[in-house]
Amino acid sequence: MTKPAEPTIIKKYANRRLYHTGTSTYVTLEDLAVMVKKGEEFTVSDAKSGEDITRSVLTQIIFELEGKEGQQTMLPVNFLRQLIGFYGHQMEGLVPSYLEHSMQLFAKEQQQFREHVAKAMTGNVFGAMQDQARANLQMFQEAFRLFNPYTAKAQQDGAKASGDVDAMKRELDAMRARLDKLGKT
Repeated sequence: MTKPAEPTIIKKYANRRLYHTGTSTYVTLEDLAVMVKKGEEFTVSDAKSGEDITRSVLTQIIFELEGKEGQQTMLPVNFLRQLIGFYGHQMEGLVPSYLEHSMQLFAKEQQQFREHVAKAMTGNVFGAMQDQARANLQMFQEAFRLFNPYTAKAQQDGAKASGDVDAMKRELDAMRARLDKLGKT
């Protein structure tokens, strides 16, 4: 049996420069983002103390991507508020594994979606996309419902909950319209 490859070590120096020990070159956060997208494993350590700072560097990459002009943001404000609300909450310990599991499910659904679209290219492409979009939306609604500490309040305020559903329906309709427009080009 072959031993899995060790993750690349990236050293971060006091001057904020990142050094890729595998290629003996300096890299940027953008380079690290590309490595993540390619599935390359790496850890980032403080060059002086040796402390593992991978989490903070990955968070910094997300922060830069979220702030990049012209880039679609992936972390809605309400999600960020809810996430912050979990810090110090009794559910705090469950959130990381839940989010990781949810992202794994989403990635699996996305892969199935790609396969479905590839098969559907000879048939009804938009029907397949709409079915997948509905399945993804339902999965996320269920996931957020399970771990949303504000669910009880939202249930008491039926008008607000109804408005949120209506907003999501409008977003879904807009997405469908964009898909239809893409299919006509």
